[in-house]
Parts: sequence; structure tokens; C-alpha cells
Amino acid sequence: MPRKSRIVVSGYPHHIIQRGHNRQPVFVSEDDYLYYLDNLREWKEKLGCRIYAYCLMTNHVHLIIDPGNEAENLAQLMKRVGGRQTRYVNRLERRTGCLWEGRYKSSPISTDEYLMVCCRYVELNPVRAGITVEPADYRWSSYRVKIGTEEKGWLDLDPCYMGLADSEKDRAEAYSAWVKGAIPDGEWKLIRESLQRGQLTGSARFVDEIEQKTARRVEFRGQGRPRKIEK
Repeated sequence: MPRKSRIVVSGYPHHIIQRGHNRQPVFVSEDDYLYYLDNLREWKEKLGCRIYAYCLMTNHVHLIIDPGNEAENLAQLMKRVGGRQTRYVNRLERRTGCLWEGRYKSSPISTDEYLMVCCRYVELNPVRAGITVEPADYRWSSYRVKIGTEEKGWLDLDPCYMGLADSEKDRAEAYSAWVKGAIPDGEWKLIRESLQRGQLTGSARFVDEIEQKTARRVEFRGQGRPRKIEK
């Protein structure tokens, strides 16, 4: 059976997950994490992509990436970063073979409806996994940049985050409070299923928008609209 064509749209954020082969560890030492992040920075700058959120777990990564002007930039970034990590680990462990599990999964995101919601999902990964109680206690995610405890560096701050308040301090406080607030029923299930199926994360209106932009039919399973973010 042929593989289903991946939906990638220029100028829109995409939720990405890539797992280690057979769910085996990808990151073991601090240097492993730092090497991945350094390559992520390098290739996002070379290709003109924007990265709005990330979380590196032991055996998988979550990313929120806007490929910029060319949809193909997303695949190029994932290929370059993933390939370098594979060669790096194989060299360290004196082995050959796959580091990653097949194709990464991706889902285009409706910016106004779901971008911050997906960023929260990504940055709460260590909390859901029981690794930390507070998202700020986890070093390998973008959350600490957004709450002001780490320098911004190369991370791109998305337009929804920037709209939370006028000052950096107020934005950081508003974002921290929102991430730690109540999660609407069904929010995580919706995001997870959209990603696993390779469908859009958005409403029926977003599906129409993407169909017009891409001139192709998009499968849709009637996702709902999240609660409006209070600023």
C-alpha cells in the first residue's frame, strides 16, 4: 500500500514528533541533547524556518516548526538534523543502523486557534511523563525561554505568545500562568490524534483554508474549537 502523502504548507506552523527506533533512547548524555539543539539552530537559520517550541525527551522529540516560504524546508531540516544525530550516535557507540523510527509525523496547525495550545502540549511533555512536576524544571524544552529564566537565543517567539502582553516580563508571567492553568477536556486527545493521523490541527474553516491554498482535498474528522486564550 502506498504511503499517504504528508500535508506540509509553507508559512504555517507544524507539530512534529520523531521517535527513536523501537522506542530506544536517542539522547543519553548532556552532549547528545546539546548536539541536537545546535544542529536544529544551524539548519533552521540556513533554511529560513522558525521554531516556536521544542521538547527533547529521552527517546523522541516534539517540535513546532514553520517551514517559511518553502514547504520543502521542513523535510530538509528534519533530514539534516536527524541524519547528523544518527551519524553522531553511531560514531560514539561504534555501531551502524537506524537511530530514528521511520518517518516523522507532522500536523499543520491553525495559528490563531491552536498554535499556543500545541506549544503548551509540547512543553508539558515532561510533566505528562512524570519526569518533573513543574515544566520549568526540565532543561531540554523551550518553556524556560518563554518564562524568562533562559536567554531567548535562537528560539522564535510566536505571534500568539507575543500578543499576550506588551513587555517581556508580563508576557512571561502570562504564559506561565496559562500553561499551568486548567487544560480543557479533550485538548490533548485532539492534538495527539491529529498528529498521529497526519491531519490538520484546526477547525473546519482551517481545512477549507488549506484546501484552497494547496488545491488538494484534506481529510477531516470534526475537531472542535479550543477555549479562547485569555490575555
